[in-house]
Amino acid sequence: MQIKALVRSSQLPLQNPYLKPLSKPSSSSSLLFLFKPQPPYRSLRILTPNSHGRLSFITSCVSSSPELVDEEPELDVVDGGSSNGAVGLSNEEKEVEVEAVGSKREELAGKSIWTQMKEILMFSGPATGLWVCAPLMSLISTAVVGQKSSTELAALGPGTVFCDNMNLLFMFLSIATSNMVATALAKGDKKEVQHQISVLLFVGLTCGVLMLLFTQFLGSWALTGFAGPKNAHLVPVASKYVQIRGLSWPAVLYGLVAQSASLGMKDSMGPLKALVVATSVNGIGHLILCSLLGYGITGAAWATMTSQVISSYMMIQALNKKGYNPFAISIPSPNEFLQIFAIAAPVFVSMFSKVAFYSLITYFATSMGTFTVAAHQVMIQTYGMFVVWGEPLSQTAQSFMPEILYGVNQSLDKARTLIKSLMIIGAILGVMIGTVGSFIPWFLPNMFTSDLMVIKEMHKVLILFFFALAVTPCTHSVEGTLLAGRDLKFMSLSMSGCFSVGALLLLLVNKGGLGLPGCWTALVAFQWGRFFLALWRLLSPNGMLHSEGPSKYKLEKLKAA
Repeated sequence: MQIKALVRSSQLPLQNPYLKPLSKPSSSSSLLFLFKPQPPYRSLRILTPNSHGRLSFITSCVSSSPELVDEEPELDVVDGGSSNGAVGLSNEEKEVEVEAVGSKREELAGKSIWTQMKEILMFSGPATGLWVCAPLMSLISTAVVGQKSSTELAALGPGTVFCDNMNLLFMFLSIATSNMVATALAKGDKKEVQHQISVLLFVGLTCGVLMLLFTQFLGSWALTGFAGPKNAHLVPVASKYVQIRGLSWPAVLYGLVAQSASLGMKDSMGPLKALVVATSVNGIGHLILCSLLGYGITGAAWATMTSQVISSYMMIQALNKKGYNPFAISIPSPNEFLQIFAIAAPVFVSMFSKVAFYSLITYFATSMGTFTVAAHQVMIQTYGMFVVWGEPLSQTAQSFMPEILYGVNQSLDKARTLIKSLMIIGAILGVMIGTVGSFIPWFLPNMFTSDLMVIKEMHKVLILFFFALAVTPCTHSVEGTLLAGRDLKFMSLSMSGCFSVGALLLLLVNKGGLGLPGCWTALVAFQWGRFFLALWRLLSPNGMLHSEGPSKYKLEKLKAA
């Protein structure tokens, strides 16, 4: 760790901190160190004269512990030069610059609430494209396939569960990559950054190969159990879709690591360009293969698979342009594996609970017949298209909250102001996406299907659709703040608890014969339950926004990071 103190240009070279301290400076421009080690911290005091001949101390606490070497040193200016030590600095001395290694970002949280809201929108706007492109591909498939056949539209339900929903399970890999790459960058060690990327690329490739084998050899068996005996006619159609999409699993997860590495380097434009190109290819492929050539759900699978491979290739190239080798892979050591596991495990539990609940809804909807599952497929894909608009608020919280929760410029007041800004934006955004999302299936259902029975089922859940969608941006804001505060244990427990209660509610409404509205009632309860639990955690007296010692949240996973 390196600490710089800017003083007069005539300063003498720094003295060895282990030598005995001098009793007084040799001249008005001399600089000496007083050093007193006190494990696990070392107290470093820089003594320098001011323009009035008085002495001023700059005190720093420097850690010798390897677990804390990533922290910026906390600097405090103390005045000296009189018997009581109460002499203040002049305006000239207050302008003396003391800096730690690494550039200091402009604090978003130090501004007014309206300025915060404006800059949050500017920060999260480009990131929205990263979240929208993936569900947009599935929505394109739903719209194009639904025009041809209600049976194939229904088959997309279980098919997308084994492709898109399973992909969400590997978001733990994305979060671990961003975390570890950003930490290595903070140390300024490019070799360490390359090593972390190589290790995570190996993990991503391994997971991709395992998913490829699963879809090719066990996909039909899993779909049969998922669809149930009443929908056995959907299994062959859905199986073709899953097996074609499954060919891209190694490229998808390899590209996911490359994308997350770029995000950890504060670059969102490279991945965004890749996803925009992939979405364009996907749309053109659907138009040619499905609409013009009439390949239906099979053509949709080939178009989506091809677009995902192209997207992954572009993300790999974007990482290569930054000077890192995206094809160098390294097998992680046991310690490195545990490091990844410590970060990823709680996030995996949270994501698994969310994905499992969405899949369970589709499971119960599938057991209600072809028209019901076709209607649910349209509604859940539309829901997935709009629900991701709140994800950038979570990313904003994770980017800016850590510095003011446990950084050098710690301020709980600023943290509360920032979450207030995020909540205001989330509430407005929730009403907007809930309204627009409900408008599409209500007034434009023919975009997806012309079957009147399917449209009738869609209209039964419009109000529930609105309430499930409207709360999600606020939920992302508070959950992102909990992630920023490293309250990972609570996140995993609350999400698994919501899943358990939601699954029980789904079982009850299914036995009660409440149909698709019953399933969406359970989804509303699941989403609002997540929101209230996370909000209660933040607002509780012992929460990170009200505790004067939030480091207990920080230290929970800092060693792993």
